[in-house]
Amino acid sequence: MKKFAVWLGQGILYAALATVIVVFSRWPAYQNLAADRALIKISISHQGQLLGDCVELTPQELAKLPPNMRAPKSCPRERSPLTVEVDVDGQLAHRQVAKPSGLSGDGAAVVYRRLEVPAGKHHIEVRMKDNARSEGFDYTRSEEIDLAPAEILVVDFDAATRRIILL
Repeated sequence: MKKFAVWLGQGILYAALATVIVVFSRWPAYQNLAADRALIKISISHQGQLLGDCVELTPQELAKLPPNMRAPKSCPRERSPLTVEVDVDGQLAHRQVAKPSGLSGDGAAVVYRRLEVPAGKHHIEVRMKDNARSEGFDYTRSEEIDLAPAEILVVDFDAATRRIILL
């Protein structure tokens, strides 16, 4: 009889726990976007250009260095910050200057932003600059996009083809 009472108590406890899990998995209802809205996600991780040029070391300069440090070129490690601007229908929707990661500022800069827009047709223009030594933006992309309700447009940069992509 004692084992039956323990078994019954455990069964009730497990049933109560399962009920709580089911209730909270269904309630409250979560809606990512309103029915008439769409989303533009800017998600770019990119290494900017080096801030300086590599310099050839002279034989005298190389001789002053320890043997394990005698590389023929000396290149700076620091990279340019990444500047990204996104216009939606001619209005600036987002502008960010992202610093490179890493202790020496030699890693990738990361830009992430979610922009909610009304569903429908939009003119999207994306500009990106990854070279602090150049004037203006290094990459641009302009496109007419028709976003359905709850659709997500991702703005990214493809380093292999060196262009801004809209997925």
